[in-house]
Amino acid sequence: MRHTPSFVLSDVGEVKRLIRENPWATIVSSPASGLVASHYPVILEETADDTISIVSHVGRPDERLHELGEHEVLLIVQGPHGYISPGWYPSDQIIPTWNHVTAHLYGTPEILSDEENFLVLGQLVDHFERVMPEPSSLTLDPEASRRVARGTVGIRLTVTRFDARLKLSQDKAPAVVERIVDELEQGEHYSNPALAREMRRSQG
Repeated sequence: MRHTPSFVLSDVGEVKRLIRENPWATIVSSPASGLVASHYPVILEETADDTISIVSHVGRPDERLHELGEHEVLLIVQGPHGYISPGWYPSDQIIPTWNHVTAHLYGTPEILSDEENFLVLGQLVDHFERVMPEPSSLTLDPEASRRVARGTVGIRLTVTRFDARLKLSQDKAPAVVERIVDELEQGEHYSNPALAREMRRSQG
C-alpha cells in the first residue's frame, strides 16, 4: 500500500476486529507459474496475545495453483470503504479521495489435516448460520458433508507481519469530518453508513 504514515494502523486488536467483521478475504501468491488470486471466507482464531491466526479453506485445485505451504502469501482484508466528495469540503478544497480500512497480512499457510479441515468447515458454516432462525449445520448430514469436504483443503495462516491502513479523513478539520460523516449517513449521493460508523469510531 502507499506509504502514508499518518494513516498506519498498528493496533493488533483493531486489525483483529477488521478481520472478524469482514470475513471475505483475498489470497494472493506468486508461484512459479505467475500471480494467483483467490477469494474465500476466513475465521479469526481468538488468541489471548498479539498472534493473528486465520483459518479457511480453498477449493481444489487452488492449493496447487497457489503452491500453498511452500511460500509466503498475502491475504487482503478490506473493511468499509467509499468515495469522499470535495462537495463536502470547504469551497477552497477541490480534491476528492477514497476512505478505507484495509489490512495486508503475510505468512506461509499451514495445510490442515482432513479432520481439522472438516472442523474448520463446520466452524465456518456455524459462524454464518448462527443468526438464521433455523441454522443449518454440517452435522445434519455428516456423511454428505464429508464428501463435499474432500473437494477442499484447509489452511491456517499465522500472520508474521502486516501492513494496515485506517484512512478516514483524519487530516481534515473536525467540522469537515462531521459533514462527511453526515453525508455518508444521510446524504442522497454516496451514502455509506458502514464507513460513517468507522469514521465515528476512529474519532474516539
